[in-house]
Amino acid sequence: MPKMFLLEVSYFMVLSTAFTSIISVLLLLAVSRQLWSFRWRMTKDRTCKLPLPNGSMGWPLFGETFHWLLQGSSFHISRREKYGNVFRTHVLGKPVIRVTGAENIRKILLGEHNLVSTQWPQSTRIILGANTLVNSIGDLHKQKRKILAKVFSHAALETYIPRIQSVVRTEVESWCVNQGSINVYPSAKALTFRIAVRVLLGLSVEDDYLDYLSKTFEQLMENLFSLPLDVPFSGLRKGIKARDILHECMEKTIAEKLKQSQSKEYSDALDYMLSSAKENGNELNIKELKESAVELIFAAYSTTASASTSLILQLTRHPSVAEKAKQELVSQGLNGHRAHFKSCKDGNSLPIFPEASAEKRGTHEESNSTTKTKPQKGFELTHHTTSGPPCTMPATVEEGHYSCHQPYLSLEKLSQLHYLDCVVKEVLRTLPPVSGGYRTALQTFELDGYQIPKGWSVMYSIRDTHETAAVYQSPELFDPDRFGTEREEGKAGRFNFIPFGGGIRSCIGRKLAQIILKIIVVELLNTARWELATPTYPKMQTVPIVHPVNGLHVCFNYLNSHEESNVSQKL
Repeated sequence: MPKMFLLEVSYFMVLSTAFTSIISVLLLLAVSRQLWSFRWRMTKDRTCKLPLPNGSMGWPLFGETFHWLLQGSSFHISRREKYGNVFRTHVLGKPVIRVTGAENIRKILLGEHNLVSTQWPQSTRIILGANTLVNSIGDLHKQKRKILAKVFSHAALETYIPRIQSVVRTEVESWCVNQGSINVYPSAKALTFRIAVRVLLGLSVEDDYLDYLSKTFEQLMENLFSLPLDVPFSGLRKGIKARDILHECMEKTIAEKLKQSQSKEYSDALDYMLSSAKENGNELNIKELKESAVELIFAAYSTTASASTSLILQLTRHPSVAEKAKQELVSQGLNGHRAHFKSCKDGNSLPIFPEASAEKRGTHEESNSTTKTKPQKGFELTHHTTSGPPCTMPATVEEGHYSCHQPYLSLEKLSQLHYLDCVVKEVLRTLPPVSGGYRTALQTFELDGYQIPKGWSVMYSIRDTHETAAVYQSPELFDPDRFGTEREEGKAGRFNFIPFGGGIRSCIGRKLAQIILKIIVVELLNTARWELATPTYPKMQTVPIVHPVNGLHVCFNYLNSHEESNVSQKL
């Protein structure tokens, strides 16, 4: 009996000790959290009578970083619903003010260099270099933006379009001849990299070496936001190594351009950049040009690939939208002249060219010359083409599936595609490639009735603003007609639609990005039919770049003559 009693007492003491320890830990955590919150409340500007925004600073040191990483976009949605359009939090080691709403964002974007300043992580500044637009501020930023403006001028864009269309066409045809499904996002990144290297930079490299450079650039991107520790095997060291490889590849081409006397003929972005610099009284050295070249790829790579993937996703989700865009191409004479193939007794394939009226050829006249192209199947094809580069054959030709894409596009022709413009805008509204942007407060200022203390980070949300703007009817729906002339919801407020940011830090290449997206749609609609290769559509990850979780897998095939004639009959 005494032994049993002693065991019970001992058991009770263990439970009591455990209970006391748990209570002590919980109290310690509660007190530390309160002290952590108090620590940040003390950083408010005491000369300003306005309160800090509502919100939570989370746990000591970590803040709400883990919540943010685990919850994704729902993290911001839940806190916005709880605290309002302006709230405070603490993520990635910094206090952050999260901002939603057109008027609030307007004040931030127009307050660059005065109220706020862009500040990239130190690793980004080291890898990209000090001579880049993203790393410059004040007068230096204005000077560099002025130089780059010519790279994206009307004349420059017109120069790029034929080569962009050629690169896009080759990529789309490779998707169609592929026997399996295509993972669209990595394929789109490879496409935008080719456009940047071959069109913007004018580099002539073999496909194998281009693939190597693409993987090298991917390594740079993966380590762009890393700890600023330049030690062996660190992310920063890997990023620097990747950058140096890219610089070495570009150096010969850039050196040749610097030696050449400047003419009025421009072939790529580097030519326009050199010319613009001279016009503004600047001489760019080889280091500045190498850093600017890598920055051009950086600016076009992930964001345009993201938007391209989202575009294909939405067209797949909404076939009626794709059908309407296709009908617009036909009505504008931009569906092209088509050559369908039929099998012959000798095993070869013969082309059948439907007659195209002059009305549907656009402004091009029939050429008197004959062009010869030799398909891979071993027969020679002789046919007449309209002016412009000749049609090219895919690697393999299936009966009734091959089409020849004419006429070539131009800025004028693209501007006639009003519905396609609405489609691109709606894709950018529903799935903006970048969810938002970061700024650092240069001084304490007021926003929505709260004070934003000097030194705090401000994160403005593009996605949340698009989703909550009152100007959009049923914003949860994918509806390109909202940007049409009858509704014009996008014109109700300048900062209700901000996929490219705004103010002096707005994306300088936004027109080029939209051109690439439109060309992709034109080539897809004129060439392919496609369908989802998985049972369900993928979820979209929004941080840091919008992209499908586990990929968007799609099967592409060439259009056949029956599918093409159906579109024409509907008109």
